[in-house]
Amino acid sequence: MYRPGQEAVSTAMSLVGSFLEGLGSRMRLAWATLRYGVRPPYEVDLWMEQLYQLGFRSLTITNLTLLFTGMVLAIQTAYSLGAYGGKAFVGDVVALSVVRELGPVLTALMVAGRVGAGITAELGSMAVTEQVDAMRALAASPIKKLVVPRVLALLLALPVLTVLADTVALFGGLLMGMVEIGQTRIYYMTHTLQALTLEDLVSGVGKTVFFALAIGIVACYNGINARGGADGVGRATTNTVVVSSICVIISDFFLTKLFLLMMNG
Repeated sequence: MYRPGQEAVSTAMSLVGSFLEGLGSRMRLAWATLRYGVRPPYEVDLWMEQLYQLGFRSLTITNLTLLFTGMVLAIQTAYSLGAYGGKAFVGDVVALSVVRELGPVLTALMVAGRVGAGITAELGSMAVTEQVDAMRALAASPIKKLVVPRVLALLLALPVLTVLADTVALFGGLLMGMVEIGQTRIYYMTHTLQALTLEDLVSGVGKTVFFALAIGIVACYNGINARGGADGVGRATTNTVVVSSICVIISDFFLTKLFLLMMNG
């Protein structure tokens, strides 16, 4: 006998089951990546190539994004604090906001859009043309050859990209502090350096390790498991950008709470 709401409950349970299954598959891929990553031989040439492709070639988009973010943040902060006579603290607010939150999160989102989509498209094209299956047939591990170099490159590149982007954002804030507010370079930099602590830098950069792992695993998983030709690769690429961006934003909340507890504990 059909009961009202039975179909809705069944659909909800199916969605939950699919989510847990996908989460478990990605966790298994992460564990396999760790195992193959520490097991010799080490593909140093592949690592360096991916570090160039995923890291160095992302410098422009991350630095440009954070440059204008720092400039806009300085203008908005000066406007907001000006009503309370707090323009002197613009450098403090910009520095803390960028180093703790905006720098790591915006850099990770830009990398998720550029690098995550690129990884999925590349591996997805290999999957639908059966190149991944051919590697397995030749007794070569796709995880060792394809996943490990990309995830490792992201783990190394994203913290560096974040530090450089933070520096560029602070420079953008300095420009606006001098042009729009009339502060001197020494005055602005003094406030900025006094506001920042080592804990702020560690908490900001520390998040990027988890962001990089999430982006790399999601992108590689979707790419290797892409099916259905060009349409399937397109769907997998879109899914990577959406899921990895959501993972970055959600994990940022929990990581922020964790780092605050560690600093205050």
